[in-house]
Amino acid sequence: MGLPLKNIIVLNPSTLGGSIVYAVALLICAVFINRMLRLAVERALARGSRIHIDRTRVKFISQLAQITVYIVTFFVYARLIPALSNLGNAGLASVGVLSVVAGLAAQNTLGNLISGISLLLYRPFNVGDRLQVTAPTGLETGVIESLNLGYTILKTDDNRRVVVPNSIMAGETTINLTRDDPRVACSVALAISLETDIDQARAVLIQIAGNNPKVQKIDGCPVTRLDGSGFELSLCVWCADSGTAGAVKCELLEAVKRRFSTEGIALAPAQRMITAKN
Repeated sequence: MGLPLKNIIVLNPSTLGGSIVYAVALLICAVFINRMLRLAVERALARGSRIHIDRTRVKFISQLAQITVYIVTFFVYARLIPALSNLGNAGLASVGVLSVVAGLAAQNTLGNLISGISLLLYRPFNVGDRLQVTAPTGLETGVIESLNLGYTILKTDDNRRVVVPNSIMAGETTINLTRDDPRVACSVALAISLETDIDQARAVLIQIAGNNPKVQKIDGCPVTRLDGSGFELSLCVWCADSGTAGAVKCELLEAVKRRFSTEGIALAPAQRMITAKN
């Protein structure tokens, strides 16, 4: 007749060897479950082009689920080991205690987690959206690369990563350049000499904008400033997004310089001009 399971020292949770075996076994199970979760998320995101999948929500919930697996594993282990049984019973039976602990910790470590859940619920932005945020370096513009449990990571146009705590993202004002309508207005203001014909200069600017394939719409070219030495024309066009708008402005300025030289249109001397009254 075989020995009872509790008499096998290596499997007896009351012994050091048994507690180590249980710890290793439970840890392997937790790692395996989290690996399966990651694989399931990767497969779901890979099918995102064929079916509608909220990438922001899937990634955030995946991270939260993985943390939960480790927490549950710890309390199961504490319940199995006699020396930790009181801790295990208290952890599984008392939700109120955990709520108090979470409330106290929410002021610091869990504050970012709670803010991340708030961002997930209210959805001011998604992964892949283009945002403007205020950082110690000034106004930063970039694409949301990831929204994790504690931080939001913004990838800038020059390939830097701006790491913003979720509590700041939830409490500060941000500008979403992508949500609903990602188009951005691009304005090019030029001071023209007073001797130049307004209609001629305006026609040249509109023609230049119309020849640029990145310009989606021309919104006008009014006179916006005036003084004794010249007037200012502001060419306003619409572009696909903020990244395109920056490139379009540079291209328009270069084209204007070449065309003005050909047409004999002179720019006004650099000086303070009077803004026209509405």
